[in-house]
Amino acid sequence: MIPGMNPRDVQRAMRKLGMQQETIIASEVIIRCQDKDIIIQQPSVMKVNMMGEENYQISGTIKEQPRAAAITEEDITAVMQQTGKDKETARAALETHGDIAKAILSLT
Repeated sequence: MIPGMNPRDVQRAMRKLGMQQETIIASEVIIRCQDKDIIIQQPSVMKVNMMGEENYQISGTIKEQPRAAAITEEDITAVMQQTGKDKETARAALETHGDIAKAILSLT
């Protein structure tokens, strides 16, 4: 909160300003971006409602990991047509290499 202030006084001041605070128990928070996932482990999550607008404050151990591209049926079909392999083999190659061209090259 605010250093040097009594937590009870802070709560009272927040109520006067129309602010409400609620603790949310969570084990993990994931923020999905286009190119990566931001994973917050052992989070401390506070939901703050200020004049009808809800905001979330999150802190914890942060880890980032790149997002894997989604494999579509069109990708699988393209690899199958170019290599003559079955669907499972084509999907496995796409999952391993993450790229249509690399998957095709690995199977030919």
